[in-house]
Amino acid sequence: MPNKGVPVLDVKDLKTVFHTRSGEVHAVNSVSFYLRPGELLGVVGESGSGKSVTMMSLIGLLPSPPAEVRGGRVLFDGEDLLNVREERLRELRGARIGFVFQDPMTSLNPVFTVGYQIMEPLRKHMGMDKRQARVRAAELLALVGIPDADKRLSDYPHQFSGGMRQRVMIAIALACDPEVLIADEPTTALDVTIQAQILELMKDLRDKLGMAVIWITHDLGVIAGIADRVMVMYGGQVVEQAPVKELFGNPQHPYTRALLETIPSVTGERTERLHVIEGQPPILAAAPSACTFRARCVYASDRCACENPPRLTVGPAHDAACFWDPATGQPRNTEPTHTGAPNAG
Repeated sequence: MPNKGVPVLDVKDLKTVFHTRSGEVHAVNSVSFYLRPGELLGVVGESGSGKSVTMMSLIGLLPSPPAEVRGGRVLFDGEDLLNVREERLRELRGARIGFVFQDPMTSLNPVFTVGYQIMEPLRKHMGMDKRQARVRAAELLALVGIPDADKRLSDYPHQFSGGMRQRVMIAIALACDPEVLIADEPTTALDVTIQAQILELMKDLRDKLGMAVIWITHDLGVIAGIADRVMVMYGGQVVEQAPVKELFGNPQHPYTRALLETIPSVTGERTERLHVIEGQPPILAAAPSACTFRARCVYASDRCACENPPRLTVGPAHDAACFWDPATGQPRNTEPTHTGAPNAG
C-alpha cells in the first residue's frame, strides 16, 4: 500500500510552452499534483491533453528549443528539478527516476545487444564492473519474466517480440532501483493478452520493490485495476483528481464522465453502442482564460466562456475543475482546492 508520509514528488504550477513558426503552443498550464512513496498514480486523457509533455517536463526530456518550461516547481525528495544543472538531471534519470517509453522498438538501440543496454546504466550509475553488471542484468530480465535470461542478454531487440521488448524496457528502467517509475503508455501497441501481462507485471514489481509509479494512458479501463489515484488531464490542465474507486464511482467533471462512457461494456446478449466525444482537444495559442472543454461540453454555461474553472474540492481527496455540480445540476459553490502535496501524516 502507498506510504502516507511526505510525497517523493511534489509538482506545483508547472507551465510548458512550445515555440513554433505560427506562435506559441501552451501545452502544460499550471499543473499541480503529488506522488507518495509506493503509490501508483494513473494519468489519463486523450492524445494532446498534455500527459506526456507534463511528465517529460519534470525530468528535462523535452528538446529546448522548441520546448520551454516557463514556470513552476518540481520537488523530488526536496530538490527542485527545474533549478538543477543538466548534469544533475542526467544523474537522476535512470538512477532514481526511471522512464518507460511507449514504443520500445524506437527506444531500444537496434545495433546493441539487450544485455549491453541493460548493463550501461548499471555501470554508469551504480559503478559495477562488467561481470557484476551482467549478473544483475540477467536478474532483471528474469524479474520481468523473460525466460533463459542469461542467454537472451546476447540477443538484439529485433529478436524479441513486442511484449518482450517492452519487458526489456521495464528492466532497463528498473536497473538502478528507482524511487519513481514513469510509464508512458507502455501497453498501447500491444495486444490485449500481452497488455494484461504487462499490467500484472507492474503490480507485482511495485509490491516487491516499493517504488512509486506514474502510469500515463488514454484508456481509463487500463488503470482501473492498478491505480491508487487517477489524475485526468485535458487542454494541458488537470481537470479532475481522485482515488480510483471514487473517480469511477462518482466522476465530477463532464470530460471524465464522457471518458468513462467510451469504455466498452457488454450487457446480456447485446453490446452497448460506444459513446464518442464529439470534437477535438484544443490547440492553445495562449494560456487558458476560459474552460477548454466548453466547446465539447453539454453542460457549458456563459460563465465557462469567460472563466477558466479552478480545481474545486468536491469530496475527500477529490477535486474537479468545473463549475457544474452533477449531483444537483446547479453551479458549484466551493473554494479552490489545495492542489499541492498534503501535509504528511
